[in-house]
Amino acid sequence: MTLRFGSKVVHRNLDLSVRRGEILAIVGGSGSGKSTLLRVMAMLQSPSAGTVRVLGNEVTDMTMAQTLGLRRCIGVLFQNGALFGGMSVLENVGIPLHEHTDLSARLINEISCVKLALVRLGSDDGSLHPNQLSGGMHKRAALARAIALDPELLFLDEPTSGLDPLSAAAFDELILELKATLGPTIVIVTHDMDSLWRVADRVILLGEASVLAEGTMREMAESRDPAVMEFFQNPRAHAAQVSA
Repeated sequence: MTLRFGSKVVHRNLDLSVRRGEILAIVGGSGSGKSTLLRVMAMLQSPSAGTVRVLGNEVTDMTMAQTLGLRRCIGVLFQNGALFGGMSVLENVGIPLHEHTDLSARLINEISCVKLALVRLGSDDGSLHPNQLSGGMHKRAALARAIALDPELLFLDEPTSGLDPLSAAAFDELILELKATLGPTIVIVTHDMDSLWRVADRVILLGEASVLAEGTMREMAESRDPAVMEFFQNPRAHAAQVSA
């Protein structure tokens, strides 16, 4: 897969796969195209060339109806949460259910309450608006919306960014709990080394418009590849490894 914006090549002949049931982390330096790759994988951005397969389906030539059907199997947590400020938390969580199902408003609210409980938010929290939430609650509310349809694929863009260490660790535990409970395949874009050690089954390192390396965190930490060492074996990465 190749992706360009004008003359800028973001990804060149990128070839990678996500294994069913894993938590795959995408990492790389600023400008390496991590979030852009996630958007391509989540069917929110079309590649300039090449093919993208999602859950076994070639998506570049799909009809609108086929695309909508496949999107029901995908959940996305955006970096800033992307909650609608004019809606309550409960209403935000119910948006995918209103969009993709014919369920009654009452049943949608009941399902939304269940999703809030799964991310450790109570019914009282559902009546709040996004500007009344703490950073951690905002992230969890956005995650509840992302899992509203019990997606097979869950994409998380910088899920712990802006959170203090304790809140970030709690969010990592929540990701693992949801993985055990709902069983989705999860793709995470993150720069949080502690989070990588806690949740990632496999890691892909992006750079120079391509995949520079892939493997487990242990393999990355022990690699002698200069590009891998620069990213994973600096003092901050070592501190995260020690605390993991």
